Amino acid sequence: MNQTVKKNIKTTLVIIFSAFLSAITINVFVYSGGFFPGGFSGISVLINRSFIEYMGIDIPYGLLYVSLNVFPTILVYKYVGKRFTYFSILQYSLVSIFTLILPHYKLEYDIILITIFGGIFSGISVVLSLMQNASGGGTDFIAIYASNRYRKPIFNYILYANMGVLSIAGLLFGWEKALYSIIYQFVTTQVIESRYQRYKYSSLNMITNHPEEVSQAIFKNTRHGITKLRAEGVYSKSEKTMLYMVVNAFEVNDVVTAAKEADPKIFITVSKTDKIIGNYYLKPMD
Repeated sequence: MNQTVKKNIKTTLVIIFSAFLSAITINVFVYSGGFFPGGFSGISVLINRSFIEYMGIDIPYGLLYVSLNVFPTILVYKYVGKRFTYFSILQYSLVSIFTLILPHYKLEYDIILITIFGGIFSGISVVLSLMQNASGGGTDFIAIYASNRYRKPIFNYILYANMGVLSIAGLLFGWEKALYSIIYQFVTTQVIESRYQRYKYSSLNMITNHPEEVSQAIFKNTRHGITKLRAEGVYSKSEKTMLYMVVNAFEVNDVVTAAKEADPKIFITVSKTDKIIGNYYLKPMD
């Protein structure tokens, strides 16, 4: 079995679990708290409840969710990648199916606990799919497209956009549920921001006596460039070399491990980088 097949099997299994967890979040936590989740999921819930409340018509959540995802799917297929799109379709299709077949269960706990833990499970579901280079569709598609284009995380901006949906929900169904929904979405967003590191960057300064060996070891793990600077140890008066590079946050451990294997005495500092201007290689999602 080749590496591509193994990778696709792993991705499929994780996507199935992510979709199942997302459906549980909708049918248990969102149902129990009466929340409006973020993005197209929240819009689908809002439309569903509005039709039930004002017209007596129950349009299935899954049908609404799939319908809303058609245009964003076309967008990411064209600009992000085929593999990403295929697995994202699998993810949100499974969410739609699972929400239809799984029963609703009402939790009888404190509303704050339901809000926080519902947000945590929702965030974990999103992160699981994102880490496999897929997503749950909807505004995640938009966030990925914008993050790819502007090379920085956009998920917090999506939270601001969701305020419009919650304003409508507050007018139609009361502000208490809408305000709890803001907490729910905030927790979800913070889980995503803290765990998903594709668009977060780190700068490494490495002081070594073996720059060529260290550089070659690093190049086996990443395609990012390295800048070499001549340096001198003030105390030892010995000539040294400083290697400087910027990598994605999730690549830091691999780079540090490779550098230390090439030079066990290397000195490395790692710092966060907020923004990159200029040419920077970002590994494609496909």
